[in-house]
Amino acid sequence: MIISKPDRLIEPEPCGFLYLGFQLGAAPKGPLYRYAPSRQQAAARLLKAASELDRRPGVLRTRVFRSHFVPPLAGAPRCDFVMLIRTSSLEDLAEVRSDAVVESLGGVELLSGRNAARIGDTEADAGATFLFNHFTVGGEADPVGVWQTLVDWYYTRIGVDNSTALQSVSDGSRFPFVNYVRIPSSPPVFLLNQILRPSFYRTVRGALKRNGMRALPGFYRMLR
Repeated sequence: MIISKPDRLIEPEPCGFLYLGFQLGAAPKGPLYRYAPSRQQAAARLLKAASELDRRPGVLRTRVFRSHFVPPLAGAPRCDFVMLIRTSSLEDLAEVRSDAVVESLGGVELLSGRNAARIGDTEADAGATFLFNHFTVGGEADPVGVWQTLVDWYYTRIGVDNSTALQSVSDGSRFPFVNYVRIPSSPPVFLLNQILRPSFYRTVRGALKRNGMRALPGFYRMLR
């Protein structure tokens, strides 16, 4: 989601993106994830692996996030942590996917792909809350095209000034499209600010329904 006006679009990142999820056990019944001692140990392991990966040829930058607020929707990836690995180029993606460190982590591949479109700098504030919005797509729908029809609504109504749209290039991806966004408020406020607006149902829900798409959001805090 975010901004369709051409003057807001900037050049997509010329990287490959490997987006992995890590679940330690049963997900909480509600949306809130607490940072328990077991999760602290897992975080230390992932942060160490991220440092190792950043020294690998072909890896540009590795980010690690802990889950903060994940609505318990059917089909949503209810992971304790997610990792976003940027490769130096799309051509480096295959080698990084098969790297020994990546394989040893045992993560679920949520998306392996490219930055199809971008607005603003999603990582301008590392202390913010980040949304990874996972989309299922039916039929021949073009998720990037749908994204472009919705971005102006999110900019003008919700005040979101950034978006990194990730599109899968691999059959191994669990999701064909993931929107990576730095949100301007807390997750409950962000969600309420949408669902309390009648235009949300006409503009956003309507576009997703017409294109056989379903949004499965998760909100995260960046550890690295």
